[in-house]
Amino acid sequence: MASHEIDLSSALWRKSSYSNGTGGDCVEVRDDLPGVVPVRDSKVPHGPALLIPALAWAPFVHWIG
Repeated sequence: MASHEIDLSSALWRKSSYSNGTGGDCVEVRDDLPGVVPVRDSKVPHGPALLIPALAWAPFVHWIG
């Protein structure tokens, strides 16, 4: 059986423009994977990441903006 896990160990993350610079709301995303947008808390870089389907990402960002 093939594994469908995404290896994010060497991912290049960028801090979301929605994060502030005072240590709060620190959301990082990776936007170079086809079909999925990984999202994580930058304060817990070795913690879990949410994998948002790319088709849901734009409506989500529009909704929170």
